[in-house]
Amino acid sequence: MSDEASEPLAVWCAGEEWCPITTTAAIIGKKWHPVIVHRLLENGPSGFNELKENVDGISSKVLSDSLEDLQEHGLVDREVVSEQPFRVQYSLTERGASLESVIGEMAAWGKEYLRPAESKP
Repeated sequence: MSDEASEPLAVWCAGEEWCPITTTAAIIGKKWHPVIVHRLLENGPSGFNELKENVDGISSKVLSDSLEDLQEHGLVDREVVSEQPFRVQYSLTERGASLESVIGEMAAWGKEYLRPAESKP
């Protein structure tokens, strides 16, 4: 793990009781971030196209931006695995993998309290 990934994340409201919650939500609360983390937890390291396929409904631009944001926060690692043809692989860092229980609880809560969207005619 890189030194940067082991550094604490910046908190914009240090000292407040609710700051850890808002900081965590700001990082993983974006629409696709928990889904990407979940897919990497479930499937392990993945190439961009494989990840796009496993995150149904996400555009390439949004996936690219989301992966970049997750990298900046030390949750995802990007590794070039081949120059010819150019291929990269994304994996969770130790910090990203530590979200497994959080993502699992989000899934459990959703299964208990949410109903499937009604199909449109």
